[in-house]
Amino acid sequence: MSEITYVRGDATAPQGKGVKLIVHVCNDLGGWGKGFVLALSRRWPEPEAAYRRWHRERAGNGFGLGAVQFVQAGAYLWVANMIGQRGMRTGSKGVPVRYEAIDTALGAVAVRAGELGASVHMPRIGCGLAGGKWSRIEPLIERRLISAGLAVTVYDHD
Repeated sequence: MSEITYVRGDATAPQGKGVKLIVHVCNDLGGWGKGFVLALSRRWPEPEAAYRRWHRERAGNGFGLGAVQFVQAGAYLWVANMIGQRGMRTGSKGVPVRYEAIDTALGAVAVRAGELGASVHMPRIGCGLAGGKWSRIEPLIERRLISAGLAVTVYDHD
């Protein structure tokens, strides 16, 4: 079994050859305006437009915690909008991250990456605005993606 590759750099400029799938965590409120999503939107308009449409039409499309939306942003580039965050602020119910939702979403990512023959690229998902701990996220990535034989690169921005 391989392991996660950690690099310094920008997850919106994924390294390597072939099809790439950029994975990130979104909230369940339809908000897109802080954190990693800003870097995505600076490069490609499609992931934000698709996420906002998905949220707007949520009554009949499965939008919710644990769901994933796959958006093609280039010939060999896809973005996975994973709903893994309840709300946007830390409050009486704790931090917004929902580990179970991220775990479920990563299962769908593993299937899609396999279908696409894609490598998987991400920042330290769930650990920025969502308030999660990498020590809880990393084992989910190992269980869902690494054990499926997928190449995973995690980017730590300079």
